[in-house]
Parts: sequence; structure tokens; C-alpha cells
Amino acid sequence: MKATLLLALLPLAAAAQTAPAPAPLLPKADPAIAKLITEISAKNLQTDIEKLVSFGTRHTLSDTQSPTRGIGAARKWVQGEFEKYSKASGGRLTVEMDTFTVKPDGRRINKPVLMANVLATLPGTDPTDTRIILVSGHIDSRVSDVMNATADAPGANDDGSGTVLVMELARVLAGQKFPCTLKFVVVQGEEQGLYGSGHLAERAKKEGWNLVAMLNNDIVGNSHGHDPDIADAAKLRVFSEGVPANETPEQAKQRRQLSSENDAPSRQLARAAQRAALVYTKGQELVMINRPDRFLRGGDHTPFNQQGFAAVRFTEMNEDFSHQHQDLRTENGRAYGDVASGVDYAYLRRNAGINLATMASLALAPGAPAKVEVLTANLSNRTELRWQAPTGGPKPAAYAVLIRASDAPQWQQRYLVTDTKADLPISKDNFTFGIASVDAAGHESTAVLPVVGR
Repeated sequence: MKATLLLALLPLAAAAQTAPAPAPLLPKADPAIAKLITEISAKNLQTDIEKLVSFGTRHTLSDTQSPTRGIGAARKWVQGEFEKYSKASGGRLTVEMDTFTVKPDGRRINKPVLMANVLATLPGTDPTDTRIILVSGHIDSRVSDVMNATADAPGANDDGSGTVLVMELARVLAGQKFPCTLKFVVVQGEEQGLYGSGHLAERAKKEGWNLVAMLNNDIVGNSHGHDPDIADAAKLRVFSEGVPANETPEQAKQRRQLSSENDAPSRQLARAAQRAALVYTKGQELVMINRPDRFLRGGDHTPFNQQGFAAVRFTEMNEDFSHQHQDLRTENGRAYGDVASGVDYAYLRRNAGINLATMASLALAPGAPAKVEVLTANLSNRTELRWQAPTGGPKPAAYAVLIRASDAPQWQQRYLVTDTKADLPISKDNFTFGIASVDAAGHESTAVLPVVGR
């Protein structure tokens, strides 16, 4: 995957009194990534959603024995589709049904339930690159009564849209080679309490996964909102936490000292996704929402945040709640229920493109730099930064020094240096800084905010 990168080398001489000319904020598009995005098929997405709907209900407590109805049949079908993608691509994509039992919880689980996440893994080609990037959607559905496991619950958009997005990315990417590992997962139990994602996040922590990015897709296929009625097929939201859920007292002290509430790893992942959207999906805007999730709500990224991983949620811009968690019915001339006709498949295809661009861009980039510090020993208005190269994986060709005003949502200036230090004639008191690794083709890691170094 080739692209041209012009390195604007930053002078490091302390005598320099003016900032050098910045490098472009956005890299050139990688033609190989752009081509992969064109292979995402709206027709496939529609066919897969209609198949999911055909199972009647995918409620977590529904039938697991029927070959045609219920959660059991649905997850077996997804497993079979993953296996088809693997066979078509030469067998590198491995598929597993990760089962686990949930005991009654006195809330939304009223009996012991054998649940399963369907997981496909595309191993990296570089044995020194331990990074993992994961994309997810949830397969379970529900109606108005969260305990009704027998009524038809089509779940076309919530979260059939996220499920088929994950499947389509697995199909398109199964034959590709990346230095790090990609995982595609369809989780169960979201509506009953984030059980599938909770299980997988605990597994990732226990097994020591170097999970650098988790992309949760939940309700990403409807471009028409209701109450108020708003049609917007050109925007997708990304939610991210600003303060890490597992923040330690020492980290909290550093955050308060630096006022870095807007720079958690998950927030940097959201920024990287927004950058990928700007480069590869022109006309489809990724809107950053600086909250962990919708107001007072959570999703399958939440357990990963709680385990300390960078994780974000993608959700359509304007939701239609008459098509979420609703019994199938018509009232006052308005149809209720999450049916396949409520999905905008062209919109869903573009949102899948944002996910693919984010995954591929990060997977091809070097790992993020380590031990990023701002030095404060000298009483000066200058900014001295230092860091260490990432361990394993592709070797950086350069590092991006990123700068923004303290009240700006996205990076505003970008300098490229080949050293692991920089001395800038820019005040550390007035701006926020980040460091990212860049390869020779311009693929860029997520940014790392410096902590105070001595």
C-alpha cells in the first residue's frame, strides 16, 4: 500500500524563535484502502439484514435449538458466513463460537443461559506486532418488554445494522494482510446487560491482548430521525470517554494538573477515526460527541473502557425511537417496530467505509510512541518533548508532533520529525500537544498526550 509522504522536518535547534512550516494535517489517501472501501456492498448488507430478520426473534433468551428461529439459529448462520469468507480467502481467517454461561441476575436474566459470541480473527503477518484491532456489533434483539423472548423482534437496525457491518468488513478484509491482528465479533446479550461484550472484555484482559482499538457499531443504519423529524444521511456519530473509566489516583492527579479531560486514549481513537473519515469517505462526516455514550446510556464498548482499553461507539446521527425496542404495531397511523424497510442501506455502506478506513489506517501504521513526556526542568515558554519508539511492529519513518489550542476539538497543526524528541518555540502553557508514529506511506497511529517528565 503505497502513498507519497513529504517530510517537513522540524528544526530542533533551541535558537529557533519561530515555528517551522507545518506539514499537512491530513495524509494522502492510500489507494489500496480506498479500493477496499469500494468493495463494501450495500446489496450484501441488505441481504444479510433480511436474513437476520427472517429468524423472527434474536432475543438472548429465545430458542437455541430451532434451525430457523431464535438466537441459536442466527448466531450459527453468522458463524457459517464467517467460515465462507475464510474459505474464499485461503483460510487465514479463523472462526470460533465463544460460549459462556450467565446465571440469573434478578434483572434481565431469569434462568441460566448459554450465550455465545461469534468471533473471526485475521492474524497479523508481523510476529513482533502484538497489536489487535476489534470491530463489533450485537446480534440480539428485543421488543417493548425486555423479557419477551417469543414475540417477533426483527432488530433490523438495532443491531442488525452493526452485525452485518461487521460481517461485511470481515468479507472484504479476509484476504488482506496487515502487520497486526484484526478481530471481527458479533456479541450476544447487549440488551440484557452487555453480557457478551463484558465476557469478551474480561477475556481480553485475562489473556493480555494488546487491544489498541475497539470499534463498537450499534444502530448505524437509519438516516431519518423522529421527534424531531430530521433526515441526515451524511453524518455518523462517534462517542468516546474523555476520562478513562479505570483511571488510577495517580493518573487522576496528572489529569487535573494538565486539564487533559479531552485526551483519553478513547478520545484519541475517535480523533483518528474522524481523520480517516475525512481522508477516505468524503461527504460522510464523522461527528465527535464528547460523551462515553448517549445521555445516561451505555453500549458494548463500555466494558472495554472499564477494562482499560481504547473503545468508541458509532451510532447514527438522528435516531428513530419508534423503531427501537418496540412491539410491531401501528398506532395513530404510525408504524412501530425495527423492520428491514427502516434501514438506509447506502447510508449503512458509507458508515461501514468509515470503520474500514479506521481499521486499515491504524493496522498499517506503526504502534503509538511510548513514554511521551513534556520536560519542565527549564523555566521557559518553549515546549520540549521526548518519547520512545514503539516496540515491535512496523518501524516509524517519522513522528507527528500534533498541536491544538486548549479549547479546540481536533488537532490544528502537525509537524513531522525523525528524532524521538522535539524542541518547539511554542508555549506548553497555551496549547495541547500529542505525538503519533508515522510510516513512510503516511499511515499514522493514534496520538499520545505527554505527561510531565523530569
